[in-house]
Amino acid sequence: MAPLVDPHPPAGFAPRTAAGLDVAYDEGSDRLFAAVVVLDVASLDPVDQVVVPGVTDFPYVPGLFAFRELPSLLTALERLTVSPDLLVCDGQGVAHPRRFGLASHLGVVTGLPSIGVAKTPMGHYDPPGPERGAWSPLLDDGEVVGRALRTQREVKPLFVSIGHRVDLDTACAQVLRLASRYRQPETTRRADRLCRDALTSGA
Repeated sequence: MAPLVDPHPPAGFAPRTAAGLDVAYDEGSDRLFAAVVVLDVASLDPVDQVVVPGVTDFPYVPGLFAFRELPSLLTALERLTVSPDLLVCDGQGVAHPRRFGLASHLGVVTGLPSIGVAKTPMGHYDPPGPERGAWSPLLDDGEVVGRALRTQREVKPLFVSIGHRVDLDTACAQVLRLASRYRQPETTRRADRLCRDALTSGA
């Protein structure tokens, strides 16, 4: 499905809402909670949020997380009352051995612009400069698949790649816009908190 990825944003693309997506797993079982949190990009105020319980029968295989997480995340997206302009995934887009990580999978299936924002690299990079906004290319087999992006001064970089219908410059600009105070984009922080809270409470 990698050939279906479109690296070009829609004409005049200027997202007003962005959705963070994350999944929390119940250790020792096949239970999970998938969360989607939609924020107003300008204010970072919440617009909508959904968390759904689920189970996965797909084994843990590095590089194939989409097959474990996609069904529950799609269910959560379908239950939103708004359609977000941008999906921000806690994982990889084209920075993936198959050039088709979770962010690309979600983007192609939904048709929505999507980006992958990962905490660990899937490829090689030189450390970017220490200032916020500094970046360096993320390479895999000599191909640029993303960027190591410093979202806050002298903190560890995040690894940004396009998912679908977004170019790399736009993806990085949106991540910096959403990560105004912390290393992680606020979309990811909120989605992570929501699914972990649901897991703790057993909701």
